Amino acid sequence: MTTENDTITCEKYLPHRPAAVWRALTDPGLHARWWAAGDVKPVVGHRFTLDMGDFGHQPCEVTEVEDERLLVYRFAEGTLDTTITWTLRPEGEGTRLVLTHAGFDLDSPMGRQAYEGMGHGWPSVLERLDAVLGDTARS
Repeated sequence: MTTENDTITCEKYLPHRPAAVWRALTDPGLHARWWAAGDVKPVVGHRFTLDMGDFGHQPCEVTEVEDERLLVYRFAEGTLDTTITWTLRPEGEGTRLVLTHAGFDLDSPMGRQAYEGMGHGWPSVLERLDAVLGDTARS
């Protein structure tokens, strides 16, 4: 994981094909198992809300989609106003997943706190994603 300026970047190799990783990123039932409940769909312009528990319901809007390669959405519109980018690259028998979370306002206390909290939190979220993919592959 790296943090630079207003951006958090995490990379993780997942021993699962891009189609399986894509499904976990875009299927609401699977998404809820590793990160947050919400009606995520890989459709540009689709608006959805992620239930972030103690951090409330966060409105999102999909801005870019390349099937099984790229999913970009605005996250926490009206409060954090950040962008989350998921990039999938085939690698051997699996997928290199790159998460980029950008646009934190580091001059605001809320932006700084979110940046620091998510900087620590994203690696464990990706571990949960890997675990869910493993459970799904075994079912």
